[in-house]
Amino acid sequence: MGYLPPVPQLLAFLVVAGLLTITPGADMALVMRHALGSGRRQAFFASLGICLGCLVWGTASALGVAVVLAQSALAFSILKYVGGAYLVYLGARALHGAISRTVGVAAPGGPEGPPPRPMPPWACFAQGLLTNLLNPKVAVFYLTFLPQFVAPDRPVLPQSVFLATTHVLMGLVWLTLYARFIDRMAAVLLTDRVKRRIEAATGAVLIGLGVRLALARR
Repeated sequence: MGYLPPVPQLLAFLVVAGLLTITPGADMALVMRHALGSGRRQAFFASLGICLGCLVWGTASALGVAVVLAQSALAFSILKYVGGAYLVYLGARALHGAISRTVGVAAPGGPEGPPPRPMPPWACFAQGLLTNLLNPKVAVFYLTFLPQFVAPDRPVLPQSVFLATTHVLMGLVWLTLYARFIDRMAAVLLTDRVKRRIEAATGAVLIGLGVRLALARR
């Protein structure tokens, strides 16, 4: 157990990481979009991609690779602009899809048309993965967050990898439960019109988060 953080620091990490995990952000917005638009299975694969992206940055932070990104203004700027543009793209797609389906049923008696085809699971996974891999703030987050709970008198790398993996697993459990809740709520309580409105709002949130990321400073 000498390769793990001391129990008091580990418990503190679990509390803080748990609160950060359930804080709304781009990850939850993307999972909601897939849960409403495609279903629980697609939302789960998006969650897997999101968590793998976190694990990559968490491991990079433990290995010190993320330090290069944090210290390079050019690398940080390029990645944040690309990541911000990608979030705007995802939000615009969600917004366009919701609006186009709404327009199709706007006229009285107008045909609704066939429901949109669910995205392939691999595409949902790729969206979740890229959402975090292209976000330099995730790298900086792990670089500044994990060392606070690492005991300096024990091997740093195993502790950092353990903490990053624990945080990722917490995120996967939370996003899976969240997607299941959204899917069940949509099936029982929400009409198609309400689903389209929520999907449009989710798209707008993703666009706003993308703009915010592009304008962010280190």
